[in-house]
Amino acid sequence: MTAPPAATPPHLSGHHPFPHHHLLGIGELHPHEIAWLLDEAEGWIAVNRARRKHDDRLAGLTLINAFFENSTRTLLSFEIAGKRLGADVVNMGVGSSSVKKGETLLDTALTLNAMHPDMLVIRHASSGAVQLIAEKVDCPVLNAGDGRHEHPTQALLDALTIRRRKSGIDGLTVAICGDILHSRVARSNFQLLGSMGAKVRAVAPPTLLASDLDRLGVETFTDMDAGLDGADVVMMLRLQRERMSGGYVPSPREYFHYYGLTRARLAACKPDVLVMHPGPMNRGVEIDSAVADDITRSGVTEQVEMGVAVRMACLDVLTRSRRGVAGW
Repeated sequence: MTAPPAATPPHLSGHHPFPHHHLLGIGELHPHEIAWLLDEAEGWIAVNRARRKHDDRLAGLTLINAFFENSTRTLLSFEIAGKRLGADVVNMGVGSSSVKKGETLLDTALTLNAMHPDMLVIRHASSGAVQLIAEKVDCPVLNAGDGRHEHPTQALLDALTIRRRKSGIDGLTVAICGDILHSRVARSNFQLLGSMGAKVRAVAPPTLLASDLDRLGVETFTDMDAGLDGADVVMMLRLQRERMSGGYVPSPREYFHYYGLTRARLAACKPDVLVMHPGPMNRGVEIDSAVADDITRSGVTEQVEMGVAVRMACLDVLTRSRRGVAGW
């Protein structure tokens, strides 16, 4: 299988296309770096759709997926991405972690580093935990979600899905709806989509809106119908009850009544609106099954497919210097 080239020319003459050692958040990336990563991911889509889904460019390298917070989709996506690139992939789940036995995060970082991995993918329930680990290890670190902070590869795969379905991002109106307050997916998407020229809205009950949305250039709505008016893309978020310590919403039934995405509500959007969801979906809470399963509008399964391509691109790019790729 012919894979994408090892390196492509930078978007800006005289500048390295991706000068970062780690990928910890969207906030550290310039728009041309985001666009370049998306272009790199495009090249892996055809590989993933082929009968032989394998490339050996990471052969001999060890990838550790250290997930201190439970995950199914993201962990599986990174595992598939690493194996399709030929890496030796080791998954470290929270259930077997020594953190459960009282080991500090710093000690865990030092232990992982002593095993000489070539790449660490980390998910953690505390914001900033991935940054701390990145400061203590010698290999590239990729943030697979830290607390309420960021989830950069989710935002990248969402952007790739939008770009492919809408032929671009600049000028689109994107409504991100639901539990904004607890969502690292929303935060990363606000930064990425805004930097790429989209008009981004946050739609949620007052209790689930974050306090710094103005700083991110996000327009806020507490009325669902008003927030959806004229939207090109609607991204629904689940209620993250595991992060809630109080009564943020009266009940799931009442929440769906006011903020659930139904076919009737989609009438306020553009006729060709793209419906997205990072998963897992809570049908009948934030989205109606008739909308989630509408193949003419739903991009949910495409998001999953783009996730593997994006993560392959990130693993490839972040390990190029270790592999001695020219120009890195």
